[in-house]
Amino acid sequence: MLVTMSDKDLSRYKVINDVCEHRLRRADAAEILNLSERQVQRLMNRLRESGAASLVHGARGKPSNNRISSDYRQTILAIVRKHYADFAPTLAQEKLLELHNLPVSNETLRQWMIADGLWVPHSQRQPRVYQPRYRRYCLGELVQIDGSHHDWFEGRSPKCCLLVYIDDATGRLMNLRFSDTESAFDYMVATREYLDQHGKPVAFYSDKHSIFRVNQEHLKKVGLTQFGRILDELGIELICANSSQAKGRVERANKTLQDRLIKEMRLQGINTIEEANAWLPYFIEDFNRRFAKPANYPKDLHRPIRESQAELDDILAWQTTRKLSKSLTFQYDKVLYLIEDTEKNSRLVNEVVKILDYPDGRIAVQYGERKLSFRTFDKLAKVDQTQVVDNKRLGKVLQFAKEKQKEFDKAQLRERSQSAPKRTAQKRAMAQLRALNPVLAAPDSFKVSYSKNG
Repeated sequence: MLVTMSDKDLSRYKVINDVCEHRLRRADAAEILNLSERQVQRLMNRLRESGAASLVHGARGKPSNNRISSDYRQTILAIVRKHYADFAPTLAQEKLLELHNLPVSNETLRQWMIADGLWVPHSQRQPRVYQPRYRRYCLGELVQIDGSHHDWFEGRSPKCCLLVYIDDATGRLMNLRFSDTESAFDYMVATREYLDQHGKPVAFYSDKHSIFRVNQEHLKKVGLTQFGRILDELGIELICANSSQAKGRVERANKTLQDRLIKEMRLQGINTIEEANAWLPYFIEDFNRRFAKPANYPKDLHRPIRESQAELDDILAWQTTRKLSKSLTFQYDKVLYLIEDTEKNSRLVNEVVKILDYPDGRIAVQYGERKLSFRTFDKLAKVDQTQVVDNKRLGKVLQFAKEKQKEFDKAQLRERSQSAPKRTAQKRAMAQLRALNPVLAAPDSFKVSYSKNG
């Protein structure tokens, strides 16, 4: 009978054989093999009586004592062939237990299905073939967009995201913009830059990020993201790719930019997002001069912008609705808004107004085509008694806010609403305004002084 020996068995045979031939002491052999001297003696006796094969475990090459019977295996495989031939092993195992009361482990069933040809493991499947497609014919017909997260400044600044807009027909970089995160506000700003420079393309081609597509199953048919709404109002088609290979042009551009752009910024001494965004137009011009190709047809399919600047501002804002209370107030992102109490506005009780949250941090309230004047009361700001007493119209509301503030202080949960948009891009825009002129960032906090001494 042919017996297979492992490396461990061969090593053990050499040691025991040396002991039998008096080249090694039993105590030394026991230390080498991590066995007792009595066990070494037993192995010596086995070797003398039955040869080297006796040192191999007796169960080697024999079926397990706990094996499942062949009849049970054939029963399960027959049911799987009949009812669950196209089921994955895990789902088939669940149905065998639920509907047929036949318990078997996932891995055992998987091995049986593989041996019977009912399942092909992923490692043995043919790789999916992604055939290349031809470029689009005209500039502006299809623009691929994506965000590339990377250590763009090589540790000189925190890791950030580069928003890339590349034309499919020519391979031209249409717009680049660095941002702290890949958020809806960042895409609003980058898209506004694109529109101002080139006009409206026919379509944007993106991945299935939640900025572009509603991913909840129960909302897919009716849901529309803020960015999707913007493109819909501008008349730009949004196409979501099923795989990263489908939008390979922007993916390959990301890889190229992660090499060339990083080194160029190092040579230019650029260390911050603001410096990079100011310099990027020069890089885009140089990149396109080197790598862009002419389109198959010379026609430019970008359409002119017919909306006014104010209309574009409103479209490229985060829009939501609120219902006015009897006291002409509403709450948005844990801030209480007080609509100006005029005769015209008094008719708006219980009416629905539109909230426009701009990327630069401004807030506007609109009813129909009319913008409403308002004041704010931040529930996360400190409230003193004079504010509560002075504002008679909203005294009870402010008192309630003061009580809620104390609860927030105790629980240390003084945060903005989780359902509100991420405001990283707004914070950066406000910081830039504050650097230019503090009045632009917070105009309400400054009062005109008529004193001669200033």
